[in-house]
Amino acid sequence: MEAERLIAAGRHALAGSGTAQDIVAEAWQAQALAQAIGSHLALCGPMELRGEARGLSEIGEYPAWGAGGPRAAQLTEVGDPVAALTALGALLGEVGIALVGVACATDEEGLYWQCIEAIDAVDESNDRVGGMLRRLAVRDRERTRPPDPARGRAGPGPGPV
Repeated sequence: MEAERLIAAGRHALAGSGTAQDIVAEAWQAQALAQAIGSHLALCGPMELRGEARGLSEIGEYPAWGAGGPRAAQLTEVGDPVAALTALGALLGEVGIALVGVACATDEEGLYWQCIEAIDAVDESNDRVGGMLRRLAVRDRERTRPPDPARGRAGPGPGPV
């Protein structure tokens, strides 16, 4: 299934979560999906993303699932990396907010620490997603920049970008 459809399903499932445990489970589903998207982009995505995508694929996973969650296992393609990463960032943001709510409302120490662990993973994943979106924005600006007449090519010339 395409990444954007899986992300939309995750957002819908999170919105329908009725209990704290459901929210935590959806958080780990989102994290597993982020890992799967990272793995896919590390192998098949634009060259500019591969290192950051590899890092996304290696961020913490839910111990009971081993490699990936049930939703993440359905990922078959990332058709539009910008759209998928933008939607993934929104999902991870919503998950983070929901987890903070659960952590603040619970008196159960185990659930509290589960939330904190999930918040850390989601936050790190969202940082990676933001980094990949910035790399794609730089790439797109470079491609659309008019040629430099003094150099006969696009862009500012050699040097850091």
